[in-house]
Amino acid sequence: MNGRKLLIAEKFGPLHGTRIISSGVFIAGPFASEVAAEWGAEVIHVERAGEGDPYRLAGIKLPNKDPSKPPVTTNWIQERRNMLGVTLDPSKPRGRDLFLKLLCEADAWIESSKPGTFARWGLDDAAILKANPRLVITHISGYGHTGDPDYVPRACVDSTAQAFGGMMYQAGFPDPEPPVRAQPWTADYISAFCALSATLACIMNARATGQGQSIDVAMFEVIHKILGPTMLEYFETGLIRERVGNRATAIQPLDTFHSRDGWLMIAAALPAHGEKLCRLLGLDPNEEKWKGITYKVGTAEGWEFDALFRAWVADHTSEQVLATMRDLSIPCAKVMSSKDMAENPHYRARGIHIEWEDEEAGRVRGTGIAPPMSATPGRIWRGSPALGQDNRLVYGELLGLSAEEIAALAREGII
Repeated sequence: MNGRKLLIAEKFGPLHGTRIISSGVFIAGPFASEVAAEWGAEVIHVERAGEGDPYRLAGIKLPNKDPSKPPVTTNWIQERRNMLGVTLDPSKPRGRDLFLKLLCEADAWIESSKPGTFARWGLDDAAILKANPRLVITHISGYGHTGDPDYVPRACVDSTAQAFGGMMYQAGFPDPEPPVRAQPWTADYISAFCALSATLACIMNARATGQGQSIDVAMFEVIHKILGPTMLEYFETGLIRERVGNRATAIQPLDTFHSRDGWLMIAAALPAHGEKLCRLLGLDPNEEKWKGITYKVGTAEGWEFDALFRAWVADHTSEQVLATMRDLSIPCAKVMSSKDMAENPHYRARGIHIEWEDEEAGRVRGTGIAPPMSATPGRIWRGSPALGQDNRLVYGELLGLSAEEIAALAREGII
């Protein structure tokens, strides 16, 4: 932090000493910042004065520990932990100046707004980097800040990014069933991790060179990036991947299977797996009909094998199938519900679900920090902030405003 004063007393995680300004709403941008905060970064989440982040309204409502105040939503409780929360209207000249001062005290700014929004307020990248040449600016939007001018300004959310990025075309079961979106909010969360990794890489570069830069994360592009060889196959062979449901197209059995008491995912991807399952079903893996059955997807023998295996799974309980597949070293997992995950011994042994004190809802239990780090573990040092909770701390301690100045800004609707 180059000797800059830190606002939080907690010292933990690999990102201790890093300050990030977060000004996005909903999921992608703030989630990237919140993960950084779990890893020790000091994150200041800027919400629009008087309005707040609309993510405060998303999710199931829990009662506020102060009965005189509005309830708190589960989304907000889970995904704004460890953040310092301030309010500000950067569209007003005084608000713009305050925001620029905040950026001058930071290593990175992660924002998610329609391209051009901040530039209209005099906060374009060039002006910001002139004020703080070491700053890393990470923009997250649906279609990116550059490209076809017809697309750049278009509204975009998680599901439309999945559709435009190509994921939805492949997700779901064959026609006439409709394409389906991956849940929950896959484009948002993947974009968040992509944005965070790029931000941290550029912070490393800025610390080595003294030069900041801007990052342009387009949600559809991130989705497109994880489609594997989809486009190479199209460009080189003309192949268009279609929806196939949960089953693999080249190996078997890799699909969902229904046991006597629930769904399982079984992924027998190796020839040795096919041989083991043949023996399980009373078939001779050396017989020509069953030899190499793992790769006979879509053939008469493949369909017959699939039917026999499905019948075997259907005749056993989930625990019986799991135990058998474990003994055969074949990947198999129960399709888990919230209740299943809460009660599962492996989840418990890894400490995945934790309790913490939320600033408004009180004691809660939810998902903890991942992945675990041996030398610099993350920590939840406080819950998600109330609206404007840290205005006095940030504007007073960091920017040096007096109590009277802060009160005046509040009266004018700037904070």
